[in-house]
Amino acid sequence: MSADADRDAAPADASEEPQAPACVLSFNASDPSGAGGLAGDIATIAAMGAHALPVVTGILMRDTAEIFEHHALDPDLVAQQARSILEDVTLAGWKVGFLGSAEGVSAVAEVLSDYADLPLVAYLPSLAWLDDDQLQPYLDAFRELILPAAEVLVGNHKTLTDFLLPEWDNERPASPRELAVAAGEHGTRYVLVTGVMLPSKGSEQYIDNVLASPQGAITGEKFERFDTAFVGAGDTLAAALASLLAAGSELQAAVGEALAFLDQSLDAGFRPGMGNVVPDRFFWALPPGDEEAEAEGGAEEPAADDGRGKGAVSRRVH
Repeated sequence: MSADADRDAAPADASEEPQAPACVLSFNASDPSGAGGLAGDIATIAAMGAHALPVVTGILMRDTAEIFEHHALDPDLVAQQARSILEDVTLAGWKVGFLGSAEGVSAVAEVLSDYADLPLVAYLPSLAWLDDDQLQPYLDAFRELILPAAEVLVGNHKTLTDFLLPEWDNERPASPRELAVAAGEHGTRYVLVTGVMLPSKGSEQYIDNVLASPQGAITGEKFERFDTAFVGAGDTLAAALASLLAAGSELQAAVGEALAFLDQSLDAGFRPGMGNVVPDRFFWALPPGDEEAEAEGGAEEPAADDGRGKGAVSRRVH
């Protein structure tokens, strides 16, 4: 390309440049399976039309079936990554995933505190694979430092119950409102609870996904449950919601759109290895022929997961 062509292609001034999409900074671990973690966040944020600013908090050793171990990144390096890009780029929202360690939680919370007016979506996966001496300090730090900054806490019903109501011993499962009350005591405004089991109707079993505040349930979507195994749904839902809020969507509308996106990305999900189903966040970009073939094949989709990569396929009830 000639120098003249280069000059012609470049905007005469900044005012002629196209407007940048909403920028979403994601704190999460590197996931080599590409199903969740930063890889999943980047794909989801891009699919939602926003721009991802990925900050690595640790490295997961995993495949599409399970997590074997992890290595948390030095907290100072986590903070330096974030502050380096924040000095340059105008941020519109945050997504928090797995932060590696209690010290990593503290480092991230310090960064978040400087931008308290931006919407934060925090996702809490199941961390049952962590050693007990790492798990409890992590959860304590997350509760004390991340929840006060979170607009929405996203998580599976069982995971959030164990985290927010560890002493719950009622035979009746905790309701989304009760989880929202517990989260609200730490400053979180809303919870988006996935995988809420509903009474079966004959041979059909349904699960609910509910946005709730301490005052009660606000909105949600029901899914029909099918047995399968999957990974990455929780990160997908949280990253989609963060992208929509960053772009200025109203919360209830954003939740509905994020759940619809999850529904379709898991409906188009694929199994790249010998483990679980991975969401296809770019289902909408498939050639028409591929979409028709999938429709003829009757693909089923998983519902929001608990972060461990195992759960149930579900088809949204319209």
